[in-house]
Amino acid sequence: MAPVGYLQLLRKRSVLVLWSSAALSVLGDRLYGLAVMWVVYESTGSATWMGVAAVVESIPYILIGTFGRDLVARFSSYRALGWLDAGRAAAACALPLLWSPDGGGLAVLLAMVFVLGTLGALFGPNLGALVPDLVEPGQVRRVIGLLDLTTRIAAIAGPGAVGLILLAVSEVQLFALDGVTFAVSAVAMWWLHAHARRTARVAAASGTQAAVPVAGEPAPAAWPVLRRHPDVTLAVSLHGVGFFVAAVSAVGLPALLAVQLGQGAAGYGLALAAVGAGALAGNLLIGNLQLGHWLSVYCGAWMVAGLTLFGYGIAPSMPVVLAVGFIAGLATPAAAVTLRTRLSEFGKQERLRLMTVDQTVIRTAGTVGMLTLPMAVDAAPTTAFAGAGVLLLVTAAVTAVVGHRWATMPKFAAAEPVGGRVS
Repeated sequence: MAPVGYLQLLRKRSVLVLWSSAALSVLGDRLYGLAVMWVVYESTGSATWMGVAAVVESIPYILIGTFGRDLVARFSSYRALGWLDAGRAAAACALPLLWSPDGGGLAVLLAMVFVLGTLGALFGPNLGALVPDLVEPGQVRRVIGLLDLTTRIAAIAGPGAVGLILLAVSEVQLFALDGVTFAVSAVAMWWLHAHARRTARVAAASGTQAAVPVAGEPAPAAWPVLRRHPDVTLAVSLHGVGFFVAAVSAVGLPALLAVQLGQGAAGYGLALAAVGAGALAGNLLIGNLQLGHWLSVYCGAWMVAGLTLFGYGIAPSMPVVLAVGFIAGLATPAAAVTLRTRLSEFGKQERLRLMTVDQTVIRTAGTVGMLTLPMAVDAAPTTAFAGAGVLLLVTAAVTAVVGHRWATMPKFAAAEPVGGRVS
């Protein structure tokens, strides 16, 4: 089973170091997300400004992903990633010292959000591109699932941990704690760089080869790669649609529960817990199952996600909402791990470029969704959920049909890398 496979991977010291730092970083992300939204609201009393903060964080992802191809490639080594995280640690730790509850403090906060977003836009795709080289090809999906597991655990344990931390510190001090997690991650990245150098020296002494990741290699243009691999183009596009409609559940679930079922904060918390439990179970399943062709699995997961959005809209009772949430959680890691595994089959530079494109697409789509769909939720929560579910379901179904047809074309079959199955 997947837990056993995960434990076997964690016996590898480099994987253990990476996973431990990732788990701490995910908790830091929870602290950061709560701190940004709460501090902005506390200082302005405006939900609009909370939305502005979210958009400011996404802008660097969109700009760098669109125009910064060579800039991203400059940080494609563990040593460079360590410096990025050191920069994030310094920015996060400085914020409590610079912040003040007035307009000037808000400007400083938004500037720091932009800086952290810029560094994050450079860090994320590069780490994703480096991870597959830590293990043998047959273990790539499992190590991706292991890293995905940190997000699923944090979704369950994070809110409670944040609540306990806030008993001892103020909201603005959460930024400093987030900075500590970045500092730990920086040390982990530098250790991984040193470990890769040691491994390369041992390999050279034994007459074999082991590459040390080197930053700055030329990054290929995205469009030629996407044209050669239309399955990936379809998958990334579907990913964008999924993140676009996700704005409905992100901002609309509390309103839906209140309007449709008369639920308050407790009901919302239970619904989130159900999603988190489903995602944890889904991660353990996707980590070790034989599932078939990757695009079919991926589209199937998004079809389930669309059905659950529709299900939220028509749920007649709270137990049904919890069941729908659990199923929605099951689909989330199936989609995430499957796509990341597929992208990991490419060579390092193509892999990095495709992961950057995917990040750019979902950030752009998510931002557009957050700017537009909340108005539909305010007008009619039930209709907004049903419409979002139908849009996602139809898009996933069409993607599956078109992808299957392209997969049978000789040109496509010749272009597909070995490993196009989720095994």
